[in-house]
Amino acid sequence: MSGKTMTQANEEFLSRKVKSYEKLKMKELPEMERPYEKLKMFGAERLSNAELLAIIIKTGTKTETALDLSNRVLKLTNTIEELHNLSINDLKKIEGIGDVKAIEIIAVCELSKRMTTCNNSIKTQIKSPKDIFQIFSYQMKFLKKEIIKVVVLNTKNVVVKVQDVAVGDVNCSHVTMKMILSENIRLQEPKLILVHNHPSGNPDPSESDILLTKKLIEASKILGVEVLDHIVIGNGCYKSIFSMCGF
Repeated sequence: MSGKTMTQANEEFLSRKVKSYEKLKMKELPEMERPYEKLKMFGAERLSNAELLAIIIKTGTKTETALDLSNRVLKLTNTIEELHNLSINDLKKIEGIGDVKAIEIIAVCELSKRMTTCNNSIKTQIKSPKDIFQIFSYQMKFLKKEIIKVVVLNTKNVVVKVQDVAVGDVNCSHVTMKMILSENIRLQEPKLILVHNHPSGNPDPSESDILLTKKLIEASKILGVEVLDHIVIGNGCYKSIFSMCGF
């Protein structure tokens, strides 16, 4: 066999078969291995991350299937959660991913984020700082800028509304007590919790975080609003300024 062993010949044959199989177009794959058909037959939970993403991407290129492209997208991050951090330009670095595909991927990521937060918090009773963390941790840990949120509560500590009041450092001059307290005044609700994130992932409050909290406590007393806490959210963790500082 031209100096080749039977084992080597078999390995080369299998390698050629695998390569030719990998070059198949999506419609040429066995039906049970196509993402659309697989989801229909077995349910979404049976699909891999790459297969689910391939359904969003829809089409491939002349040389790669949608599944190939989805695998390349997933290799841009260490975990599936980090897809939230990718920009349109990040995705377009992959040949075969243009504006449309990139926008579709980002839209799905944003939708998944919204499905797990905010609206689900309304009518939730807050009993501890951990309750606030569980409501906002998934959404806020992906943010690249600090966002300050006010959680408006009724007399029974039930969430009535969540309002974004500022984007940027909490010590920036445009963050006023009026902006933070306006929804409580408008809705005539007596309590609030302030929440903001640290994009660095470290939830330790800064001096400006603590100073803002002190100012808010003083201003809220004048208006008859009780500040229950100021929660700083990091990557998978949080800190309660009230617990740390004894407010």
